[in-house]
Amino acid sequence: MLYYYANTSHKLGLERLRRGAALLKRLNAKGVETQLLVNDFRAGLAARELGVSEYVTIEGIQDIDAIAQNGERIIIDSVEDDHGRLVKYCQDFDEVWRFAHDADDAPVHSEKVIPFETIVVDDTFFEAEPKEERILFFLGDADYDKTILGNDAFFRAFDMELLLGNYFFVKYEDDLAKLFGTLYEAEEYVDIIKTSTTVVTASSQTALEAKAAGADVIYIALAERMLYPVALLAAHGIGVVEGFDSEKVAQLLQNNLSKNGVTIEKFDDENILKKQ
Repeated sequence: MLYYYANTSHKLGLERLRRGAALLKRLNAKGVETQLLVNDFRAGLAARELGVSEYVTIEGIQDIDAIAQNGERIIIDSVEDDHGRLVKYCQDFDEVWRFAHDADDAPVHSEKVIPFETIVVDDTFFEAEPKEERILFFLGDADYDKTILGNDAFFRAFDMELLLGNYFFVKYEDDLAKLFGTLYEAEEYVDIIKTSTTVVTASSQTALEAKAAGADVIYIALAERMLYPVALLAAHGIGVVEGFDSEKVAQLLQNNLSKNGVTIEKFDDENILKKQ
């Protein structure tokens, strides 16, 4: 059995779940028995929408061994402090992989580190779909600090449609409806990303998925939301803007970004989990 722990919450969102689901589906198709571990019930429901039907909820990174047994394999996608637990995991489990936290991250014990620039995008985003002319905005699955409402002047400068996050509260959605003419439910995530001509997002995972789907993509770089290096996004033709800079976003919207950069390729799961 291979266990994949994706750190999720109403503050962090579901970026790690999305790339985890992509990897697990690829492994499942090859006959690998896997189990997804997440932090809350809502993340589990989202996983099912992404095609991963089974999940187990745990408190955090220190509880992985409450589910996984000695001799099994685990993948950790989290920036939590493990409080020394990683040492035990490397001793108890047959193989331990973890995603790098930044470009300089290196193995601490005997675990294998998946490089920071490793792109994992679900195969579904490479399937061609008819596009609809829209500028879609997706902050992320969580907006605990009400970042969108705090930048209302930015959004009033554009005619954008909003994709809601899985952790948005009903009252917050009511407030957002006053700012955006069209709102899409979180359950529509895959379809709406695949069919939008332009996507503006503060989620680097979403930026890569939208780019793979053939959209013009602008990434709003917010330090607390970094999952992939900004240089990697830019290299793949994704426009990068520091914060909610309406002038720079307007300039990028006038450009044809879809023809720029290196083409995103389908990932190779064997290469990701190779021996190091």
